[in-house]
Amino acid sequence: MKKLLFLIVAILCSCQSNKKENSQVNPELNLPPNPYFAEIKVNDVKLRTPVFGDWLYSHPEKGQSFEQFMNTKHVVPTKEEDIIYLQPIGKFDALQVKQIELVRQYLEIFFQLKTKVLKEVSNDIIPKNVRRSGELGQEQFLAGYILDSVLKKEKHEKGIALMAITEKDLYPKPEWNYVFGLASYRDKIAVSSIHRLYDKKMEGADFSLCLERLLKICSHEIGHMFGLHHCIEADCVMNGTNSLSETDEHSLRLCSLCQRKLNSGFKYDNIKRLKELVKYFKENNLAEGLELMKKDIEKIKK
Repeated sequence: MKKLLFLIVAILCSCQSNKKENSQVNPELNLPPNPYFAEIKVNDVKLRTPVFGDWLYSHPEKGQSFEQFMNTKHVVPTKEEDIIYLQPIGKFDALQVKQIELVRQYLEIFFQLKTKVLKEVSNDIIPKNVRRSGELGQEQFLAGYILDSVLKKEKHEKGIALMAITEKDLYPKPEWNYVFGLASYRDKIAVSSIHRLYDKKMEGADFSLCLERLLKICSHEIGHMFGLHHCIEADCVMNGTNSLSETDEHSLRLCSLCQRKLNSGFKYDNIKRLKELVKYFKENNLAEGLELMKKDIEKIKK
């Protein structure tokens, strides 16, 4: 009987110890969510049932709850690492340079972290053995080479994430035609291509469309670096995509759940971020993004 009583006490103490340990690891799980996330949740748009060609049709995913996110090791900014870097690779014209600067401004608002553009480097850093001609005769670079042999060795002051942007088309392996981008989330590096994002005019509405696509791709990939999985809860910039047309269908906005995940470690001012996004979208004539942010502002004012 004494042995049984001792065993019960030991189990109870162990449970209490585990609870205390979990609470210390993830204290946010024991706190009520910020009312902000409940207020904007009404603006989340439920994803439609996937059809042939959609990402979720061919990649059925389980998603990621807030609890799963908090219990998974992920990158959080610190005083030592809190700057996002963009590395242009190639020869960019004036409008493309402007796009990269606008991406920098957007990422600085989106993640509420200082974002810097590094000095442009030449395409000459890509050797001939990892170049090829694409289906239309365009030059393509092997995306994995850029990650492993260019970006991985780069170390920048207080760098927390590094994304290269190239004007050349990319391919991930010989049997694939192309890829918009590639990332190593463990190494916090990624590369994306601007090549397929516009119809080669880069003017007027085409400039805005290309910019919107680039904002989606860059914020999505860097979001992964900070621990966000593909979102299956709502129309969200963290949705997986199979094509450029599917990218166009999905939102620039982070859904309320993904915003809560990101904010849990970053601790930025949600209202400040929202107002800055409104200003950015307005100044750059991105009507869809502006409308989405205005809807969120209306909800938090009530």
